[in-house]
Amino acid sequence: MESAIPQHLRCPRTRAARASEDYTPPYPAWVARFNPTTTQVVMAYFGVQSRGGRHKALAALQPILDQLSLPNGPRHHDLAHHVDAQGYDTVVAIAYWDTLAPFHQWAAQTAVDGWWQASARFEEGVGYFREIFLPHVERFETLFSTPDKFEGVGVLASHLSGDIQEHGYWGGMRDRLPASQTDALGAGQASAGQRQPGPRVIVQGRDNVALIRSGQDWGETEGEERSLYLADIEPELRAGMDFLEQKGDSVGCHFNRYMHHIDRAGQPIEKSFGLSLWRTLEHMERWSESHPTHIAIFGTFMRVVQQMNFQLKLRLYHEVLVAKANEQMYEYVNCHPNTGVLRMAHAQTST
Repeated sequence: MESAIPQHLRCPRTRAARASEDYTPPYPAWVARFNPTTTQVVMAYFGVQSRGGRHKALAALQPILDQLSLPNGPRHHDLAHHVDAQGYDTVVAIAYWDTLAPFHQWAAQTAVDGWWQASARFEEGVGYFREIFLPHVERFETLFSTPDKFEGVGVLASHLSGDIQEHGYWGGMRDRLPASQTDALGAGQASAGQRQPGPRVIVQGRDNVALIRSGQDWGETEGEERSLYLADIEPELRAGMDFLEQKGDSVGCHFNRYMHHIDRAGQPIEKSFGLSLWRTLEHMERWSESHPTHIAIFGTFMRVVQQMNFQLKLRLYHEVLVAKANEQMYEYVNCHPNTGVLRMAHAQTST
């Protein structure tokens, strides 16, 4: 068994871990291992918001998908769909780079930056947004329930770890973050900028917001396991996701999207994930440890696991980051006011 934190990122702890040094997890799990030369990654969410179904939103996203194929584009991207609480279809391309220079070179191209800045975006009858995170490796972590398939930022990794120690208990997420060895990762100061009316809004980040993408792949499940996932686990998961989207402010969640993977033709794939941004990692931890909606998800999952005698084909994963203010960028064009972090009070407008 090995530590989730790679050797080159370990340091003497000044903050205690949640688990003891001799803790043994009840089941195996793995994390993505990145080349030690990787110091910072890009996780970029490019979205279209519209009424009229996912195919209309996907068609409007096509110029962005074309941009992702330009020189210095991402090493990997996913496509996903969500219908938000206001009834808008949202289709998002989630793109990943393992170094910053190619991302900045890609983003500076006229075909990319010029397209985003063009006034034509105001006239197309849809909303566009980009939510970009640039975390250093000390500030994000991954977790996988199986050792044979990457998802999300893990696709950029060089390999998976062996069995890791820091999982299977409340607080494991924090213990897997290298920065948590010496940093409380507490709430940062809000931006001093004030939001102004306008069709293009840039929202300033603040230190130590926490983002989680937590996914499930049931494509290989069958028989009893498939029935139990679809009839028991998924409804509890959806209820928890709906709570965070509609009432997440009450527990420190800025926004949540329960997204389903789609292919380039807009057809559903049997994979989904919850994407949520939190005021701090601690707010996320409190919800996961004690809120009835997450307790219901966790309890139902563990009942199914035991019923299946721990023999599952369901694949689970997540990636969590805690970002500094200068590692975030949010831009919204023609989007409704409850989109992403637009509901946050502090923002500034760019025209």
